[in-house]
Amino acid sequence: MASFPKRLCRLLLTAAALTVLAVPVARAESLRELADFAGVRDNVLIGYGLVVGLDGTGDQTMQTPFTTQSLTNMFNQLGITIPPGTNMQLRNVAGVMVTANLPPFAAPGQRIDVVVSSLGNARSLRGGTLLMTPLKGADGATYALAQGNLLVGGAGAESGGSSVQINQQASGRIANGAQVEREVPLALGEANGILELQLREADFGTAERAVRAINAEFGDTVASAANARTIRLQGPTTADDRVSFMARVERVYVTPTEAPARVVINARTGSVVLNGRVTLKPAAVAHGSLSVVIDTRFGVSQPAPFGQGDTTVVPDSDISIRQQPGTLRMVEGADLMEVVDALNALGATPQDLMSILEALKAAGALRAELEII
Repeated sequence: MASFPKRLCRLLLTAAALTVLAVPVARAESLRELADFAGVRDNVLIGYGLVVGLDGTGDQTMQTPFTTQSLTNMFNQLGITIPPGTNMQLRNVAGVMVTANLPPFAAPGQRIDVVVSSLGNARSLRGGTLLMTPLKGADGATYALAQGNLLVGGAGAESGGSSVQINQQASGRIANGAQVEREVPLALGEANGILELQLREADFGTAERAVRAINAEFGDTVASAANARTIRLQGPTTADDRVSFMARVERVYVTPTEAPARVVINARTGSVVLNGRVTLKPAAVAHGSLSVVIDTRFGVSQPAPFGQGDTTVVPDSDISIRQQPGTLRMVEGADLMEVVDALNALGATPQDLMSILEALKAAGALRAELEII
C-alpha cells in the first residue's frame, strides 16, 4: 500500500490536471479564416434587362415608359419595326436590374449566380424568363451575360379585391444564370515577390501572433507587420512557388486575441447583443413605464323640431397619463451571465433596455463599447 504522502501527491496531481482541463482554451483558427491576400476579392456587376413570360403581373407600361422603350429598342435590334405612336399595353413584361458578384480568378465560360429585382411596378416575377442581359463592371466593360428562368421564393393570391402574399415576389435568383465573358486581370504580389496579407479585423495582437506563427512555420523571417491589419510577406517570384507559398500561409493556425467588450443595438428591430467580455460596475437603475391614453367619443347635437339649428357631431376627448412606479435596483455583473441576470431583473422591454444601456454607458457603469446600427 502506498504511503499517505504518496497518495496525497497523487490526489494533488489529479486535482491540478482537472483544473487545467477546466480552463477554457481559446480556439486557434487558420489564417484562411482570419485574413485575405490583397487583390483577391470579388467584383460587383450590374445590368438592366427585361423579364418576359409573366402571368399578367408585369409593369403597367403607361406608368413605366422605360419598359416600353426597352422593348422598342430590342425589337429594332431583332429587325422588328414598331409603328410610331403604337401604344403597347403589355402586362407580361417587367424591367429589372440584374446584379452579380464576379469571384476572383473567374475565367471566360465560368457560370455565376445572379439576382434579378423589379425596377417598375410589377407585382410578381414568378414564372418569368430573363432575356440576355449584359453585366458591366465599374469601368463600363461587359464581363458577363445573364439569361434564364427565375426562381422566386415568395407566393401570393388575390380574388375579389382581397389578396394574400408570402415573402417578396418582386425579386428572384437564377442559379448559374450568367456566363463570364471577360477575365479581371489580377496580379498576385509585386515583381520582387512581396505579398500583402490583410486581416479581416484589424488588431495589433492578432497581427503580432500571425507574424510569429508564419515565421515559425517557415523557419525564417518571411513575415513582418506593417500595421494592425496588413502583414507583408516575402514570397517566391515564380507563379507556381508563389501559389504553394500562399497555400502554406493559409494553413498556419493562429489564436486571435479576444474581441473587446461590445454591445450592439439594432435600433430598427430592437435587438440587443452582448459579447462575452461585457461587465457591469455597480450601479442603481430606476425603471418605470410612461403611457399616454387618449380616448375620444363622438356625440350628436340634435336641434329641436322645426328649429333653426343644424345637427352637429361633437367630439368628447379624455386624456390621461399613467406612469408605473420605478424603484431603484442594484445592477452589477462580473461576467456575461451575471450581466444578463441583472438586466432581466429590471423587467424592461428591449426598447427600454436600449435607453438603460445608453444611460449605464454614460454613467461609466457599462464596461463595453456601445455600437448602434
